Amino acid sequence: MSMNSVRDIKDSFYRQTFKYLANFSNHISDEKLISSLSPYINAIQYEEGRDFLKSIILNSKRFFPKCSKPVREKMAVNLFCNLGFLSTKRREDFLKREGFYPPLLMVISPTMRCNLQCYGCYSGNYSKENDLPFDVIDRVITEGKRYGIYFVVISGGEPFLRDDILDIFEKHPDVYFQVYNNGSMILKKDLPSKLSKLGNVLPCISVEGFEKETDRRRGKGTFNNILDAMSALKDAGCLYGISVTTTRENNELVSSEEFVDFWIEKGCFIAWYFSYMPIGRCPSLDLMPTARQRMERRERIMEMRKRKPIVLADFWNDGPSVGGCISARVYFHINSNGDVEPCVFSQFAVDNIKEKTLVEVLKSDFFKAIREKQEGITNRLKPCLIIDNPNVLREVVHSCNAKATQDGGEALVTDMAPELDKYAEEFGKIADEVWRRDYLSKENIRESIQEPQHSVSGN
Repeated sequence: MSMNSVRDIKDSFYRQTFKYLANFSNHISDEKLISSLSPYINAIQYEEGRDFLKSIILNSKRFFPKCSKPVREKMAVNLFCNLGFLSTKRREDFLKREGFYPPLLMVISPTMRCNLQCYGCYSGNYSKENDLPFDVIDRVITEGKRYGIYFVVISGGEPFLRDDILDIFEKHPDVYFQVYNNGSMILKKDLPSKLSKLGNVLPCISVEGFEKETDRRRGKGTFNNILDAMSALKDAGCLYGISVTTTRENNELVSSEEFVDFWIEKGCFIAWYFSYMPIGRCPSLDLMPTARQRMERRERIMEMRKRKPIVLADFWNDGPSVGGCISARVYFHINSNGDVEPCVFSQFAVDNIKEKTLVEVLKSDFFKAIREKQEGITNRLKPCLIIDNPNVLREVVHSCNAKATQDGGEALVTDMAPELDKYAEEFGKIADEVWRRDYLSKENIRESIQEPQHSVSGN
């Protein structure tokens, strides 16, 4: 029997074990489950990262009995087993060949077409003319799996406008997909029953607050359509969540207990928070949360994460949990034109995936320069190259001759530079104080840490 055959048998055994755990998780106590996974949890350097992982584990356990059989089994196998466990060998092999770990996930925008016209949309100025061809999407996902990438985020545009999007999910049943969408297509295309049968798709629907805030940005009736869509997803046994763009106007509301409790009651598994970025349609620096608002949101979400039955994730404030900025290192973005960007918000590129392999893009001078610069950012509360270290983004973009991929995108490194530098200085003062107080003390840091190689640090 060949080594590959032995490995396949072992992998099959592990997948069946994870399926069993998903189907009988309600017979395992929270304490026993956390204890059995303590080597992985305790390997995470900071307390908030350990809290985040425990939240994912325990909320998955709570939700599994409510899910359809395909939904709970696909999450257990694709996300926890394939990505979190079996990908380790492929990631190690990649490290030996290329000298760095491959990303853990990728974001693909199959289309930039959208049926809404939300003000301040981060992708509003991308070309709507061409969708990313099906065969290119298929090829990139297939390449990614060779290197241990089993988590793919689908963004846009409105992804569900693509008639063939479900074909992608069906063709890659071993991958877990999270889809950011506006909720409008879920009932129109009878998606709840289809997603329940597929099992490997978690839709995250964009909201701005409650009805008033959401309809003001997205159009009258949007909020109630979202609630109807969620009700149908819940009845079908799907996992789903929300995506929130925090601004200077809604920051307090969307980080309040009232807001979080509302979406818990609606059956959401996860709530993603993204700070507004001055990019895309009608960019405005005045919409960005202030430095103080950003830190206050972080503190509230960290506290609620410990006790609320929902996964709370803050893209800009969870730097300590994921090793700092994750662009070009833990993930990357392929837009509908095929341009490969280090981050969905850092909209610059030197390569197009239609012309190069995934490995060639990851090894580019542009991505390499970003990864090297990240190593010099020691305060993980201020990791972002756009708003926390804008001088670094400007340097890398200019030195690598990267081009803006969205009309007007070059303003981030030109016209907006003075204001972004000012914001970085203001937030830096707050973040440095908190970093010294909460992270540099021996009580809160794990010294002599040995991280599992599949962790999001992706060194």
